[in-house]
Amino acid sequence: MKKSARILLGAALALSLTIVGCGKSEGDQATGQQAGQAAEAVKVDIGMLKLTSSAPLFIGIEKGFFKEENIDAQAKWFEAAQPIAVATAAGSVDVGATGITASLYNMVAGGQKLLIVADKGREQKGYSSSALLFPSDSPLKSIEELKGKKIGITQTGSTYHYMAGRLLENHGLTLSDVQLVPLNSIKGLMEALKSKQVDAILLNEPNISTVVEEGYGKVIAQVGDEMDYQTSGIFFSPKLAENKDAAERFLKAYAKATRYYYDAVLTQKDGKIVPGANYDEVVGIIAKYTDQEPDMIKKGLPYIDRDGKLLESDIKTQVDWYAKEKLIDKAIDTTEIVNTQLLEEAVQKLGK
Repeated sequence: MKKSARILLGAALALSLTIVGCGKSEGDQATGQQAGQAAEAVKVDIGMLKLTSSAPLFIGIEKGFFKEENIDAQAKWFEAAQPIAVATAAGSVDVGATGITASLYNMVAGGQKLLIVADKGREQKGYSSSALLFPSDSPLKSIEELKGKKIGITQTGSTYHYMAGRLLENHGLTLSDVQLVPLNSIKGLMEALKSKQVDAILLNEPNISTVVEEGYGKVIAQVGDEMDYQTSGIFFSPKLAENKDAAERFLKAYAKATRYYYDAVLTQKDGKIVPGANYDEVVGIIAKYTDQEPDMIKKGLPYIDRDGKLLESDIKTQVDWYAKEKLIDKAIDTTEIVNTQLLEEAVQKLGK
């Protein structure tokens, strides 16, 4: 609809409300005004994986938070992370929820457009999300001892590749000091550790807890204790980002869901995570959407900022590191792919 047509329609609607309001009580007129100002219904397709870190999206759909903002949120399931970013940039989905990888940065460097607007999982001190593990009977006891050894990761340019490089640098080593072994899947990482094909692996929860419980691996370092790292995010397509009203309403619902998630499963007491309000309900929602058993979900629930706020400074840190390692084709201006203002305004409207 053209701008002039929208103005005429708005004027006509305002006039009709004034006419209808004549002879009615002030309360009736207020009700009519609120109805006239109702937000436009918007259908939003969300590309995501069946991962625990998508919990706020599951909660937002299940609890009706998106509906409250007149957002018709529809889950579109994917089997891998990179296709979600591609679909978001192409506008095949309106929102993408996935990991932030070298492939994504290369896609942006190649001219494709999308915006990273919110947190969907990060490494944070005091929370178990990702970790470096050695075989349980390994004679190695520290990261420094990995020189000349093999480290299993999922894929070149993945979040695991990044974590391995940063951990090594924190302890005086570089990627050239080790042999990275891409194993393509989480299952491949676990099998390689169990059979001792590698000396170490990076792994996420709840798989960390599974390996430790089964006795074939030991945690050497929690990634969150070593560094702050924005592992995944919420992306907007250019079309949705341009619709500021719908974008803010989506993020208002998302922030409400991140608060619900945080208060249920990430609250701490005396330095330890304790079940909060709605703990079992949230675990049940995650189990429903990920097709996992609740007991498995409880083993590891990723850290997400309570308001869904992105760790903006880390995006530049990542780009600089990937460029240094020649894993992205060229440096990119992160201000062109990060927008924190939309969420800030949404949270302000949401209130405390």
